[in-house]
Amino acid sequence: MPATYEPISTTTLASGTATVTLSSIPGTYTDLVLVVRGTSTVDEPILMRLNGDTGSNYSWTQLGGDSSSAFSSRATSQTSIRIGFSSTAQGNHIVQIMNYSNATTYKTNLSRSNKGAADVRAIVGLWRNTSAVTSITVIQNAGDFSSGCTFTLYGIKAA
Repeated sequence: MPATYEPISTTTLASGTATVTLSSIPGTYTDLVLVVRGTSTVDEPILMRLNGDTGSNYSWTQLGGDSSSAFSSRATSQTSIRIGFSSTAQGNHIVQIMNYSNATTYKTNLSRSNKGAADVRAIVGLWRNTSAVTSITVIQNAGDFSSGCTFTLYGIKAA
């Protein structure tokens, strides 16, 4: 990672689980980058909640494609943001959370995701809350993240 990325935390799963929470996020960076790498027990959406908020305060829009077609979808008033789609094959998901510590604006994120060799996606998300982000919960919609999955959170230093 570039010198402006500072590792905040890394979690490597010793056994399968459906949720991973990264907490005690300091407010000392301009943006956050979450990297999720690994497999899951099923092919299902990967979701994210901020600060434990389970209200209908999230929206997302995704664009994607595979070897034969393109697709898009969106959802509003959701209880989480879609950040990717898991797979039983290796997947990589990178989530940028912009301006996460600003206490006057809604929080936006941009995700880039690949589901093994099956498809790629770009997803933009919105959390309609002005609170600074202090925790991130990553959720496997069904099934579990597999043993060995890694969840690494980086802070981006101000330029």
